[in-house]
Amino acid sequence: MIKVLIVDDSQVIQEFLTHLFSSDPDIQVVGIASSGEEAIELVKVKKPDVITMDIHMPGMDGYEATRTIMETFPTPIVIVSGSSSIKEVTNTFRFLEAGALAVVSRPPGFEHLQFTASRQELIQTVKLMSEIKVVRLFSRSRKEQIKPPLLVQPFGNDVRRIQIIAIGASTGGPIALQIILSKLPADLPVPVLIVQHIATGFVKGFLGWLSATSGIKLKIAEDGELISAGIGYIAPENFHMGVSLGRKIILSNQPPENGSKPSVSCLFRSVAQTFGSNALGVLLTGMGKDGAGELKDMKNKGALTVVQNEESSVVFGMPGEALRIGAADYALSPEMIAKVLAKAGSKK
Repeated sequence: MIKVLIVDDSQVIQEFLTHLFSSDPDIQVVGIASSGEEAIELVKVKKPDVITMDIHMPGMDGYEATRTIMETFPTPIVIVSGSSSIKEVTNTFRFLEAGALAVVSRPPGFEHLQFTASRQELIQTVKLMSEIKVVRLFSRSRKEQIKPPLLVQPFGNDVRRIQIIAIGASTGGPIALQIILSKLPADLPVPVLIVQHIATGFVKGFLGWLSATSGIKLKIAEDGELISAGIGYIAPENFHMGVSLGRKIILSNQPPENGSKPSVSCLFRSVAQTFGSNALGVLLTGMGKDGAGELKDMKNKGALTVVQNEESSVVFGMPGEALRIGAADYALSPEMIAKVLAKAGSKK
């Protein structure tokens, strides 16, 4: 049984979530907290496998509660948001900086057309997060960060031939992406294509949050648009993303691949076919194996391939699988990956 602690100050929402989780035989609600302070105390006593966390609560809010729990009793935390406001959703991603693993929408009422799908997404997320036994919290203070060792150009002059960067990520990816993108130069001479597994309804908020610190301009990819240097294109939700020989974005409504849509595998496969040895593929933290086999396809075609190392990954599933099958040239931290990407396409 997966033990879940519900944290929400609304009794109606508490009962609603309890009903949802109780309908699944693999989940047991072991406690309900109405405030951040109460949540911290219950974590000590109940030792839940997963916590679902509300954002706004009287006294200690969800952000402070998340940060405190991750500093004292690290436990997988899923932020359950009931807001559809872009500004509110953008702000929700701050919780990932505090150590939360995922953000999902609270399912609508029972009569809503999207209820079943939204309920399934919430339950599946809770189950997946329960499998993460060790949660690592990225330090957000520059003073507290351990300075990574200097990168001695692992690819040498090979990075100069790069014409495109493709990045794939899942669980834990947003923070890794934030670190990487914040260190890229605004005049990066190549485009960046990004697939991040993310809950429905959150991609615009994700874009807003990332854009606040990104060194390059970011946008949600549009079908048929011509890719340009110094711009990061984020795959829209519920569409696979690829690129054509004419350097145009291709969005596809094909079924999910490896359980995901957008799929990292689709992006890497397309980039391998279109750019061959002139591409750089990066596979970041995430559960499962999406993108691992296709990263090897990229490597086989002469592309440069990198995965996030185990020490910095929240979940080492995707990068670990890539290493296992020999798909990666290097395993590096997000900071080190950023140093490699910053040199891509450079003639200096």
